[in-house]
Amino acid sequence: MAEHEEKPKSESLMEKIAEKIHHHDSSSSDSDDDKSAPSSLKSKIYRLFGRDKPVHKVLGGGKPADVFLWRDKKTSAIVLGTVTAVWALFEVFEYHLLTLVCHLLMLTITVLFLWSNASTFMSKAPPQIPEARIPEGPILEFASALRYEINRGLASLREIASGRDLKKFLAVIAGLWVFSILGSCCNFLTLFYICFVLLHTVPVLYEKYEDQVDAFGEKAMIELKKQYAVFDAKVLSKIPRGPLKDKKTA
Repeated sequence: MAEHEEKPKSESLMEKIAEKIHHHDSSSSDSDDDKSAPSSLKSKIYRLFGRDKPVHKVLGGGKPADVFLWRDKKTSAIVLGTVTAVWALFEVFEYHLLTLVCHLLMLTITVLFLWSNASTFMSKAPPQIPEARIPEGPILEFASALRYEINRGLASLREIASGRDLKKFLAVIAGLWVFSILGSCCNFLTLFYICFVLLHTVPVLYEKYEDQVDAFGEKAMIELKKQYAVFDAKVLSKIPRGPLKDKKTA
C-alpha cells in the first residue's frame, strides 16, 4: 500500500514540475513575441522620402547640421542674422556686390595704414597684419565634390531625356516649371535667401513634429498614388510607346 501511495505522489510532483516548465517556456515565447512586435511596428513606420536615418544625419551631420537644427542657438542666430543683413543690404538698400567689396577693402586698408603710421608717434607696436592665403586642399575638395554632383545631375538628365521613365520625366518638368515661376517672381539672391531661411526653419520644425508630419505625408502619398493610377489608366497608358522601348522589350 505504501508503494502505491508513493507512486501517485511522485507522479503528481513530476506533473507539477512539467507544468511549471511549460508555463515558463510559453511566457518566455510570449515575451519574445511582445519584444519583436514593437520592432516590427517600428520598421513599418512611414518616413518621408523613404528616410531611414535621423534628420541630423540626413543633413550631413557635424557643424552644418547643428546650425540648421538650432543645436547651437547662438551660432545659428549669428549665421541667419548675417545672411539676412547681406540680403537686406543688396535688396532693400540696393547695394552692389562690387561696390561693397571695394568699400570694405578701402576701409580696411585705410585703418591699417593710419594705425601703422600712428604707432610710431604713439610709441606703440604696429598692428600685426596676418598673412592671408587661400589653402589648396579645401578648394580642390570643393571643386571635386562640385564636379561629381554636376556629372551626376547631367547623367540623371540624360537618363530622363532618353524616355525610359515617364514618372521621373513628369516630376522634373513640374519641378523646373515651379522654379521658372519662382525665378520670374524674384531674383537669384532673393531665391537663395528664401532657401536659406527654409533650411533654418523647416528641418527643425520637422524634427519637432516628425510623427505628425510623417503620418500626414503617408496619407498624401497614398492619395497621390491613387490619382496617378487614374491618370495612368486614362492618359499615360494610351500614349504609344517609342521605338526605343519596343526594341528593348523585344
